[in-house]
Amino acid sequence: MNERLHLAPGVEIPLAEVELRASRSSGPGGQHANVTASRIEAVFDVERSRSLNQAQRARLIRRLGPRVTAVAQDARGQSRNRELALRRLRAKLADGLR
Repeated sequence: MNERLHLAPGVEIPLAEVELRASRSSGPGGQHANVTASRIEAVFDVERSRSLNQAQRARLIRRLGPRVTAVAQDARGQSRNRELALRRLRAKLADGLR
């Protein structure tokens, strides 16, 4: 997996450092949503990140905590919710670094 989340100029984290969890959605989709794991939770462990330097890790931990989570269950499909969860996670981390 070669994808990366761009947080700020010169600051990126590889998706390998983001844990993606799928579960059943309570969102739109009616009965279909009840039988598929379309809800996505993206979790980033700030303390264990090798992509961030010590100052960046300290700033994120102070502002957001040691683990940062973003959830998406807006769409029916898992791939769209994955995209939304990663976008939300990126936004949280970028804001935390500012």
